[in-house]
Amino acid sequence: MKTPELKVPQLKAPAGACDCHIHIYELHRYPLASTATFGPPQASWDDYLEVRRALGLERAVIVQATGYGFDNRCALEALALSRGTARMIATLRADTPLAELRALHEAGVRGVRFMMIPNSGGVMQWDDLEPMAERIAELGWVINLQLDGRELPLYEDRLAALPCQVSIDHNGKYLTPVAPSDPSFRSLLRLLDRGHAWVKLSAPYETSRSGPPRYDDVSALARALAADYPDRCLWASNYPHPGRADRPDNADMLDLLAHWAPGETDRRKILADNPARLYGF
Repeated sequence: MKTPELKVPQLKAPAGACDCHIHIYELHRYPLASTATFGPPQASWDDYLEVRRALGLERAVIVQATGYGFDNRCALEALALSRGTARMIATLRADTPLAELRALHEAGVRGVRFMMIPNSGGVMQWDDLEPMAERIAELGWVINLQLDGRELPLYEDRLAALPCQVSIDHNGKYLTPVAPSDPSFRSLLRLLDRGHAWVKLSAPYETSRSGPPRYDDVSALARALAADYPDRCLWASNYPHPGRADRPDNADMLDLLAHWAPGETDRRKILADNPARLYGF
């Protein structure tokens, strides 16, 4: 059966544009861990390459799927297949030997994932945060953090004191969207002000109450972030949108960036320049 053609976005991405959060699932060859909390779709690197071509992007960041726990083999295989056009965020135990961290760095790993949403299948603990940050700081890696943004004030001081970079997923991932004036959103902005934090403009559908096509409640946050912090923002598709029965079109997700960041110069920073700085392309 012929694969249906993928939708092409209206937004034309600049050279070096990067999708900063994707997952790869090879379910027949790499079974899910016992900690997995949902069944994701099959999504190989070759499958994603078709999406990336349709979007007009050149680079990607493969984020270790929670469903695989500490087993990074599937993501590492995709990283190798990328031939230098991808970087990877791994899930690693806090006592991972430095020699192993350095080998992973040579392979293209650039950070460690902390998935802290309850019942999401994340395997890292808050007690791992500072020890892991100390270990990866010399490598220039990033802590890739997903939490309920409403809890940011509880963790702001800890995150501000980390010796490494930290990126926060999905517009702050406020499980109930807040207004830009909300104290928890101001907490995110203070972290960005420090110059070691980043935020991904991505996956508004995961938390929006107003819904498509514009996801106005979450878009209010994304627009505020893009307007005031274009040097600290990244963009991501969140392919293949795991855990969602109502998966959005990837082209629509990229076109939303034109709504969030109307200026071409800011979009170039968000899509190309910032990822190159953070992930070492």
